[in-house]
Amino acid sequence: MKILVVGSGGREHAIIKALKKSSDAETIYALPGNGGMAKDAVCVPIGAKDIDGIVKFAVEKKIDFAVVAPDDPLALGAVDALEAAGVPSFGPTKAAARIEASKVFAKELMQKYGIPTAKCRVFDSAAAAKEYVKTAPLPAVVKADGLALGKGVIIAQTLAEAEQAISDMMENKVFGESGSRVVIEEFLEGPEVSVLAFTDGKTIKPMVSSMDHKRALDGDRGLNTGGMGTIAPNPYYTKDVAERCMKEIFLPTIRAMAQEGCPFKGCLYFGLMVTKDGPKVIEYNCRFGDPETQVVLPLLKSDLLTIMQATRNGTLADCPVEFSDGAACCVVMASNGYPQHYEKGFPITLTPDTDGITTYVAGAKSGDNGELLTNGGRVLGVTATADSLKDAIAKAYAAVEKTRFENAFYRRDIGQKALKMER
Repeated sequence: MKILVVGSGGREHAIIKALKKSSDAETIYALPGNGGMAKDAVCVPIGAKDIDGIVKFAVEKKIDFAVVAPDDPLALGAVDALEAAGVPSFGPTKAAARIEASKVFAKELMQKYGIPTAKCRVFDSAAAAKEYVKTAPLPAVVKADGLALGKGVIIAQTLAEAEQAISDMMENKVFGESGSRVVIEEFLEGPEVSVLAFTDGKTIKPMVSSMDHKRALDGDRGLNTGGMGTIAPNPYYTKDVAERCMKEIFLPTIRAMAQEGCPFKGCLYFGLMVTKDGPKVIEYNCRFGDPETQVVLPLLKSDLLTIMQATRNGTLADCPVEFSDGAACCVVMASNGYPQHYEKGFPITLTPDTDGITTYVAGAKSGDNGELLTNGGRVLGVTATADSLKDAIAKAYAAVEKTRFENAFYRRDIGQKALKMER
């Protein structure tokens, strides 16, 4: 089969490497891909948001199956357009992608169907929002309605911070039209858990749980990032929590989407918080998480292509989705200065992939002489699998020590909170 994967980051590299294991996969194209994916896929310089270009390429190359991975093309209707052109595709429709593309839609869905989440109010007016936060409990969570590269959420500790967040989003348009409406939520406390799940709109099969590390610096300090590392499974996601999530969150969400006339097919990401009152939804994503994918897929024993086809075809109930009993750790190597200003163009020395160690390339490009150069904030995701979490963490950091590029930085405590919980 000829397969097309839309996207250019570490998540897409992880998906491509997993798809390559399928005996049915012949050629994999990455649109646009990056320089580090060239050994695993044919990279084509068509942007992930160029829906017309993606469809034209898929038709011309007679693509058998397409995987749309990032949020932007999903929200723009890439799957709708590909399917209309006769290209079977993995991912939700534009209507279903609203579960991530509009926080207002997601919150109203949860409120309507009784899915546990933080209490909230929605505002179209900055003045009304500022008036509300004067009496709202602090800290308060201020969220831009639309997609904002994962940065449209501010936890305001003071009234001044809340008012500034509202001004930035609604008046100063720091996130463009994504901030035209805001959601102001109560602040929840408890450990966070990420759960990705395959669903065909009727059946839902959760993947192994994971724990992301969002802050740039050790000890969960510094600025929020797209994710500085992950581990799987998440020790806070116990059997009891998993059962409650399936009964109170996962199945009700799938049924709610179907009831609203936009059944969700693809990978649905549940960002959860395990509060004293039980698990609650912090956010939904309409696609694989990054860097959660980089620890979840290496533990997948079943054939990813077969699962994706079953998800698209509505036959997921009959498709095995099995994971190994081991653990995985991904350490993100970033450019110094990320998530703010950083320099690019430094040569990268990769550690060769070996049994249990894989490097996923996110922000890199090919140089004039074929060398791999840094080309982004998050550059690499170095992932290791092992029988235990302790061993997976040790293996990942041993591989990081052998991987080099000038200006590299990374957190040195990925997974330590999980190890303490295990003990």
